[in-house]
Parts: sequence; structure tokens; C-alpha cells
Amino acid sequence: MPRKKTKSLVRDIKGDRLYNSVQVQRLINRVMLNGKKQVAEKLVYGGMQKAAQKLKVDNPLEVFDQAFKNVQPHMETRSRRVGGANYQIPFEVKGQRQNHLTTMWFVAAARARKGISMEDRIAAELFDAYNSQGTAVKKREDTHKMADANRAFAHFART
Repeated sequence: MPRKKTKSLVRDIKGDRLYNSVQVQRLINRVMLNGKKQVAEKLVYGGMQKAAQKLKVDNPLEVFDQAFKNVQPHMETRSRRVGGANYQIPFEVKGQRQNHLTTMWFVAAARARKGISMEDRIAAELFDAYNSQGTAVKKREDTHKMADANRAFAHFART
């Protein structure tokens, strides 16, 4: 007798109010604390506006998209036990996980900045990510370096 099909765990998220972008909505949801979505929206939209003004770009969504493109990882390592030893095996990052890691690293980098308002932190992180600098981009580069250093173990991924 065949097993029951499981439901997909990926939630369908609608675009945000201002730009109708799913990725912006994910960022708002990740920034949100204690269910205060309007506060999170103000922080994210304000940060996007400030970053666009600083970069002298008309559309804040362009700044956001380019910044997130610069943070997105393409490779990561996963631990795998082979013959009594643990190896870090490089894997390609695709789809939902890529977006999730990007959002998590971005918010973690923004929260790590101290001494300024969250709106300014988001703006500064967007500015740095747009210019391929900052903590979130460094995290991506470190992940890629780790995957590159462990390329010798890539053949374990196929077994």
C-alpha cells in the first residue's frame, strides 16, 4: 500500500505592500520582532530609501536586488560521516536555501552593527552589500572559501 503524500513545507509568501517583492517581504518577516510587522516594514523601507539616496539611485528595489545578489551563496559545505571520519563536503546551494541563507546573513550582519538605529543598520548593510563589502558579503566569501578548500572531498557527495 503506497504511503500518503506529505504536504510541502514551503510557505507561499505574498509580495510586500510597496514593491510587491517576495524577497523584500521575507526580509521584513525576518527583521520583525514580537509580531510587530508595521515596525519592521518602516525599518526595511526606510533603510532601502536611505541606501538608495546614499548611492544616488532612483529605485530602492534595484539597490536591494543588487545587494542581495552580492550576498547570495552558490556553494556551501555539509558535514558527512564517511568511514569513521567527518568530512566537509561542498554542495551547490539552490533555490529556497539560497534565499534563506542570504536573508539570514543579511539580518545577522545588520543586527551585529551597534550604536545606530536599526533603520540605519539596514541602510548601511545594503550600501555595503551593494558595493560587495560588509559582513554579509564576507560571510558568503568565507563559505565559498571553505567549499573551495574542501573540493577534494566532492567525490563523497556522489556516493
